[in-house]
Formats: sequence, C-alpha cells, structure tokens
Amino acid sequence: MANQNHTIKDIASLAGVSAGTVDRVLHNRGDVSEKSRQKVQKVLDEINYKPNVFAIGLAAKKRYTIVCVLPCFVENDYWHSVVQGVERAIDELNPFNVEVKFLNYRHGDRDSYQEVCSGLKSEAADAVMIAPNFEEETLDMTQSLKARGVPYAFIDFNIEEADAMKYIGQDSHRSGYIAAQILVRTYNKEEDEIALFLSNRRDSPAEIQMRRRMEGFMQYFADHRIEVKSYEVILTNDDADKNNLILEAFFSSHPKVMLGVVFNSRIYQVGHYLQRSQVQMKGLVGYDLLLKNVELLKAGVISHLIGQRPGLQGYLGVKALTDCIIFKKPRNKMKYMPIDILIKENIDFYFEFE
Repeated sequence: MANQNHTIKDIASLAGVSAGTVDRVLHNRGDVSEKSRQKVQKVLDEINYKPNVFAIGLAAKKRYTIVCVLPCFVENDYWHSVVQGVERAIDELNPFNVEVKFLNYRHGDRDSYQEVCSGLKSEAADAVMIAPNFEEETLDMTQSLKARGVPYAFIDFNIEEADAMKYIGQDSHRSGYIAAQILVRTYNKEEDEIALFLSNRRDSPAEIQMRRRMEGFMQYFADHRIEVKSYEVILTNDDADKNNLILEAFFSSHPKVMLGVVFNSRIYQVGHYLQRSQVQMKGLVGYDLLLKNVELLKAGVISHLIGQRPGLQGYLGVKALTDCIIFKKPRNKMKYMPIDILIKENIDFYFEFE
C-alpha cells in the first residue's frame, strides 16, 4: 500500500477496529486483545506506518531518566569514547525530555561494582544501560530491575543469563578467532613461536571477555589443525616497571617469539617495551583505539588493532532504550558491532560516526 499520511481513524477503518483500540496499540497502553492487536499491526505494516517522533516529543510531559552503569574513565580511553557516544545520543533526544545519569565503578573491583549495583536499586530510572563486570552481581541487579519493570541493555559484553532487552557490542569469541586468522598469515611453523600476553587478573570473574577472546583465538588453530608453540606471558595491569622486567626476561629467553596477541586494550604495555628495547615482532595484535595504541600502530610497533566502536555502542545503547520506553518500537535482541581491523595504512581514515 502506498505510503501516505494516515490518521488513527483511517487505520481503525482499515483494521476493522475502533479508533481507541488503534490509539492503545500505538502507545502500548494495554487492554487490547491479541486478535485486535494483530489486525492493527497488519495494517501498520502494510502502510509502512512511522510515528511522528517530533509530535511525540512536543506532547511528552514526562521526563525520562536513563542510568548508565559504566567503568570509571580518563580522557581518550575506551570508556571515555562510550560516554561521548551517550552524550551524542542525549543531545539528539533533547526534544523528548531524556536525561542521563552515570553510575561509575572501578573495573575489576568487586566492592566498587557491588556498591554501584546496590545504589542502582534506589535510583528512579526509566531504563538502564549496563557495561557488566561481575556475573553474580549483575544477575542480582538485573533481577531487581525486572521486578520493577525497568528495561535494561548491555554494551561491550553480554551475560546471556541476564536476558538483557538488547546487547550491543562485539562477539568476543569471534573477535579472538579473527585475531588468530590475522597472525597466521605471517606464521612460519618452523621458525615462529607465539606469545599470549595476559592479565594477572585473568582468573577474575571480571575478565570473562578476555577469556572468551582467548578461547576464540585457540579455536581457530584447532579448527584448522595448525600446530603452534605458544607461551603465556602474565602482565600486571598497572605496574609498568614490573612489566618491563617480565618482558625483558621473556624475550631474552624466547628469541623465536615473533608473533603476539594481547586480549585487552593494554597492548601499549608490550608496544612501549618493544619500542624502547628495539625488539621487533612480525605481528602484534591487540584491541581498542586508545591514543597510545594508535601511536604505536602508526609507528609500526603494533601490526593490527581490532576496534569495537565504543562510541557507537554508547550511542546505540541509549537509542535502543529510548526506542523502547518512548517510541514503543519493536527491537532485536542483538546488535553486533563490526570487528574493525586497523593497520597503519588505514587508521587515519577511520571514524565511528557518519
């Protein structure tokens, strides 16, 4: 049916129901039989109905609060990009009386995460966007949100058991699989060995994503029956001097290690050591476009960075929640981010938003 302006009365006539029924379906007000709802939806689909979002904004008297549960951040880091995406979405949603509140926790700090989760229970939130950290605490928090009828979306990492309204982020296992595919292109079985640079907190419940990436990485070699000799190198998260000693000892005793992968955004820890010591690797793959990672990529120290579009995750997370609570739009459960592969030759042309 040709797309044109249809009134509620027009839709009611086409569906064979009352105008009041159409109004209740459009605004998700309930008290409509499933049969009548299907009749109305069939007509809406046929006429390609799109709500007048500006009219909705002008008519809205309620203010909507979206609470964002995110790790603490510093300028130019991964989570700062997420916040910038959130702020961009809020600017666009200004006519619809949407505001955002941030609750920040220290990543990997269980007490900090528990405190934020507990605090969320007393927040007057219409919807919540969460970057989940610890599984047990996340499940408890989301059960509380479900009981209150508050929709929630996950970004960055998905805890499937929590059954979020939507997940926006990468497929962690697949990204690790692709990281292996990148390295194997320069792998020589007779000459090369591989270093897996891991966090000393690898067994922490907060590091599920890192483990999924590593599982995907190893799965690639198993699927293709490629035998590799690899070593795990355990680095600390925040002690650069100790890491330098660890790396110096490792490379001194493993001269055949020419390939490496870092399963988190701290690839700069390895990159800075290589740059200072003038140790060269044929391939070094890591995650996230932090400024210091990008500088090492441009210098040729890092061979590949896998980008996750954190700004877009924040932006789409807020938009998905407003689609739910204001515009009552149908939604898909998953929005996987592209697995962007950046090298020094294309990094200058990369941007998240059109």
